[in-house]
This record gives sequence, structure tokens and C-alpha cells, in this order.
Amino acid sequence: MARIAVQRSFDVAVSPEAAWTRLAEVERWPEWAPHIKSVVVSPTGPLGPSSAGAVQIRGFGRNSFRMSVWKPHDRWEWTGGGIPGVQIRYDHRFEAGPDDTTKMTWVVTLDGPMAWLIRPIFGRIYGRNLDRALPRLLEWMHPGHAERD
Repeated sequence: MARIAVQRSFDVAVSPEAAWTRLAEVERWPEWAPHIKSVVVSPTGPLGPSSAGAVQIRGFGRNSFRMSVWKPHDRWEWTGGGIPGVQIRYDHRFEAGPDDTTKMTWVVTLDGPMAWLIRPIFGRIYGRNLDRALPRLLEWMHPGHAERD
């Protein structure tokens, strides 16, 4: 049974479509997430239901992923590894809010025979990294920032 290691919800001042499009630029995530060294996605081109790739995370190493849920402008989830005996699911959810805003919710769950041991440590470290990155993400998501790129 997968249990939540990290969950964060936050609002962004763009529509769900705009939030989805911007966040789907996963190879650019190191611009707002200092804990991420690089992201490589294949096949090349826009993120999609058959996307797979790898995220290089500082302090955790390489984490391969493949798309496991794909519901455009609603949610995507990728499933990865990187830690022996643990399967990690990264769920990215988008919900329309008032005045063309989006509530984004990220849920990271760990499953597998070693998840019970890894979950508290992973949750603490990854949650701290995410908390540091979220203010930068909110700025990066802003339409004015996208135009400056």
C-alpha cells in the first residue's frame, strides 16, 4: 500500500491550461528547483502519455520515471524508482480556482518492501527541498516571467 511521503497544495495566478503548459516544461525545472540538477525526457518534444525520462536530484541521485497517469489539464503522475525496494509516484494535480487561478497539488507516495524505512527520511528531505523551491516556482509560473525567458 502506497503512503504519502510529501504533499503540498498551492495556488498559482494562471489558468489550469497555462499552469499545465508551463509545468510540462520539465526539462526547465532546474530553473526554479535548485535540488534538481537536470531532467531528460524521451521522446523529445512535449510531455505526453508515453513520456519517460530521468531526474537528477541533488542528494538522491538519478530517478528514472515513466508516465503512469495522463489527464491533460487535470493531472499527470509519473512512477519512478532510484531507491532499491521502493517505487515512487509523483502526482501533479491541477484544479481550476476563482478568477482564472489554479490550485496545484503535488502528492508523492512511496510503495514497496523498503518504503516503510525510506518514507520518513525521504519525506523530510524532499519536503524541505520542495518548500524551498515553491516560492521560485510561483514566480516562474507567472506569465511575466515566461515572457522574459
